[in-house]
Amino acid sequence: MSSSGPLGATVSSCAVASATSDPRFAPLSIADLAGLTVEISVLGPLEPVSGPAEIETGRHGLVVEQGPHRGLLLPQVATEWGWTADIFVAEVCKKAGLAPDAWRRDACLFRFEAEVFGDAT
Repeated sequence: MSSSGPLGATVSSCAVASATSDPRFAPLSIADLAGLTVEISVLGPLEPVSGPAEIETGRHGLVVEQGPHRGLLLPQVATEWGWTADIFVAEVCKKAGLAPDAWRRDACLFRFEAEVFGDAT
């Protein structure tokens, strides 16, 4: 989600949407709140890239777009899964519902950096 509104309002609306409307997961219940941790990634500007050679895993997040399809993966995802830049690009394409190599054809690929805030662990 992008917004030109106040950061606090954007964080609040994104948190509610993540907790209740993400089609990949069941909505959070009251019982889930006790174990809940919060992490917020504030995305920097999107920069167009031509492929994995321009992506540094752990530093860059990715967005891919083609028509109505859009996928976004945060920088920490590649690190958490131990992905190379090639795998990271394929996975963001798959998240968007596209072929893993869609970035080689008509899909637009972007990188970004993010500032991450979260609960202390």
